[in-house]
Amino acid sequence: MRRRAGRRRPDRLPRPSWWSDAVFYEIYVRSFADSGEDGIGDLEGIRSKLGYLELLGVDALWLTPFYPSPMADHGYDVADPRGVDPMFGTLGDFDVLLTEAHRRGIRVTVDVVPNHTSNRHAWFKSALAAGPGSPERERYHFRDGRGPGGAEPPNNWVSVFGGPAWTRVPDGQWYLHLFAPQQPDLNWANPDVRADLERTLRFWLDRGVDGFRIDVAHGMAKPAGLPDMDPDTPAHGGGAPGDPRFDDDGVHEVHQLIRKVLDEYPDAMAVGEIWVQDEERLARYLRPDELHLAFNFRLVLTHFDADAMRTSIERSLAVPRSAAAPAAWTLSNHDVWRAASRYGGGETGVRRARAMALVELALPGAVYLYQGEELGLPNADLPLEAMTDPRARSQGPEFSRDGERVPLPWEGTLPPYGFSRTAQTWLPMPADWASLTVERQLEEPESTLSLYRRAIELRKQHPAFRGGDELQWFGAPAGCFAFRRGRGGLICALNTSASSIALPPGEVLLTSSPLVDGRLAPDSAAWLG
Repeated sequence: MRRRAGRRRPDRLPRPSWWSDAVFYEIYVRSFADSGEDGIGDLEGIRSKLGYLELLGVDALWLTPFYPSPMADHGYDVADPRGVDPMFGTLGDFDVLLTEAHRRGIRVTVDVVPNHTSNRHAWFKSALAAGPGSPERERYHFRDGRGPGGAEPPNNWVSVFGGPAWTRVPDGQWYLHLFAPQQPDLNWANPDVRADLERTLRFWLDRGVDGFRIDVAHGMAKPAGLPDMDPDTPAHGGGAPGDPRFDDDGVHEVHQLIRKVLDEYPDAMAVGEIWVQDEERLARYLRPDELHLAFNFRLVLTHFDADAMRTSIERSLAVPRSAAAPAAWTLSNHDVWRAASRYGGGETGVRRARAMALVELALPGAVYLYQGEELGLPNADLPLEAMTDPRARSQGPEFSRDGERVPLPWEGTLPPYGFSRTAQTWLPMPADWASLTVERQLEEPESTLSLYRRAIELRKQHPAFRGGDELQWFGAPAGCFAFRRGRGGLICALNTSASSIALPPGEVLLTSSPLVDGRLAPDSAAWLG
């Protein structure tokens, strides 16, 4: 029997695979909207802005962790995966947010973090108290050290945040943490660990959530014996082949467990954060009994060049097609520099980010937008003393992810721009963002926000998007490309050259920058029907 307890669905009839072409919107909960006076975003703040998200036209939300946590890694160190941290509200607040989002036809997906827990999790505290060889320690990776007196770590693995991936406890053993010491890795060979994830999934599904984003979805499983890694492997991993810390074959059993639960809930889905460079191995995560979607990070890693972008698009489409799954595109998230800054910063960066927004939204598959992308926000330049990111503390400010996590500017001319009732926001807001606020951009037909609204509307309603999912590439001048979706479908043209170019034949539906004498300007994109 399929479980349907507690399911709340949008008023409109769900499509068989609603996620296959959905526009998702990532909400970094700390930085979206603060309903109080602590300078930190919360669930009620999100609920209060649902009208804006409906106006923008997104189909679904992805909420970053809002669970009880000591916040050593901004909530990705989870102490209780089935609760709400008081910083963000209550479980009742979540239920109200979910109900209201569904009433507006917006689905809600949430993060799950199965690779590790917080060191304040009840399990880890029990493991420390129980001692070596105990069942409590078997839920994690505790090992004796190497060398005289076990004074050296069990292997040479390094943390993604830098430094050894092992921390020694007072009784002499070491525990594994691929991220911060406050994030001990779980042992997925342990049945308690698997049963607890299933319980967590059902807890949120029974409340009515529409799916999950799986954090570090290429992690979890570890190879037998925990062999040493190649010392030349980058600490951040990045999907390097042969890195024993990630992409172990056993990880697919975890995704099969997740999928088995999801299949009991109609229309529930999962997308994985997967940093794996080998395309054949990446496709394995999209097999019919595993994930529905896998994030494509190739566009994030590609510089603003038409030839490089075309190669990234073609390679990115090949992976999901080989698994008969939809593609999932993104240009930004809470872990990478914002597109406007990556593409050169200033006016040039914004022009290029606007162009890539049209490219991304023209592609077949699901699209994940990161809050603030629709405003053309750049990375904020923060002083070292304001940074809270663990990588800034351990590796230096150049590794910090805080610049893309600064709170959103909603209205007004001075910080906090309507984000909070206090100017002391958890990260300081730039003094020169008055022109970037939602309020200001809603009134400007040529603003980046207006561009996104129009593009999402066309993506949903214009018949050119029903041409099919196959891409047909046109011949194009150097530094440019143009593709058509299927037969008679939408045409998207991108100009990364220094000169304006003639457009392909067709009715111009939308351009990221004004045309120049009927030609596509440099650093611009256009849609034609």
